[in-house]
Amino acid sequence: MLAYNELKPGLFIEYENSVYEVLEAAFLRMQQRKPVMKVKLRDLMTGKVKETSFQSSDQLEEAELERQKCVFLYGNRGEYWFNEVGNPKNRFSLKEDQIGSKAQFLKGNCEVTALMFDGKLIEIQLPVKIDLKVTECPPAIKGDTASGGSKSVTLETGAKVNTPFFINQDDVIRVNTQTGEYVERVQKG
Repeated sequence: MLAYNELKPGLFIEYENSVYEVLEAAFLRMQQRKPVMKVKLRDLMTGKVKETSFQSSDQLEEAELERQKCVFLYGNRGEYWFNEVGNPKNRFSLKEDQIGSKAQFLKGNCEVTALMFDGKLIEIQLPVKIDLKVTECPPAIKGDTASGGSKSVTLETGAKVNTPFFINQDDVIRVNTQTGEYVERVQKG
């Protein structure tokens, strides 16, 4: 059992007959009122986000999730197919609304972690950083680097990321999958 003040982002809890991921948690103490933990939760079954508050009398249960290493195979018509590492016969798929914005960083043979609850697949987790090739990029203009600005480039998965001006087409860059931001250039094209 978890106390209300133990909630923090990234934690998975069982609440209202479903599994939720804690996205945000803030402790509030107002005058002449009991302290509360204001949280933003995402339902892993439906993908919906809701805000709620927990008080000191609330007892929450941490969700027992099974983690399984998987490989992304391909995406087709809003369905994304994976198979278990070391067992290519064990294939499964997730719909686009279940994956959400993570789909923009999925590329073939990318290793991910599948989260299972009661034997049912409910979520995939990408590595925090992933290397992707730049496929479309506006040309850099000489002398532009002094401003320290950025430009929008398209990656091999179709995702658009803001990068520094020195990034060119065919460069391989590292992207943070949680924030969607450029981290560094891995290989010059």
